[in-house]
Amino acid sequence: MNTSSNSDFAKDDELELFNSSLLTRLPNLPKENGLLVRPLRSTDYDKGFIQLLGQLTDVGNITKDQFLNRFFKMKIAGGYYVVIVEDLNGGEVVGSATLVVEQKFIHNCALKGRLEDVVVNSKYRGRHLGKLLVSTISQLSRSLQCYKLSLDCRDRLIGFYESLGFQREVGNANSLNIRFETTPEHSRL
Repeated sequence: MNTSSNSDFAKDDELELFNSSLLTRLPNLPKENGLLVRPLRSTDYDKGFIQLLGQLTDVGNITKDQFLNRFFKMKIAGGYYVVIVEDLNGGEVVGSATLVVEQKFIHNCALKGRLEDVVVNSKYRGRHLGKLLVSTISQLSRSLQCYKLSLDCRDRLIGFYESLGFQREVGNANSLNIRFETTPEHSRL
């Protein structure tokens, strides 16, 4: 993977969700020919980002304007690090994972990382891109000085995440949720 010259691939009219230098400073990113690990860009709607997320969960009918609106809100808010893998040969987003950094009062006003939305295009599975994405998010959260990185996952994926260093904590291994029915108008901040 090429991460040392991300800005060489960015066009003048596209913006990155976060500064790519945060990724170039990570020491242990594996490299694979033709693939680039980089921040989400404002032009990734046209590179299949939304369709990729559709392989993970229900996305809805997201227009380009909706994508850009959310992109800029996340960029302005800060604390959102969507890392993608792009196949440079096809100009297609083939993998993605998100780090959300939460500001806490506990642990001396520390930062807590949350791993979300890990997905690899079905045509690219078996190439260890999921491991690459999770490793990238782990290293990024460590470099941002998060005191921990947490996630929720389906039961069948517990072994995968445990193989990457995640542990279920005794007395704290439950994930409880309340789901709210939303409308497109309701889901926009």
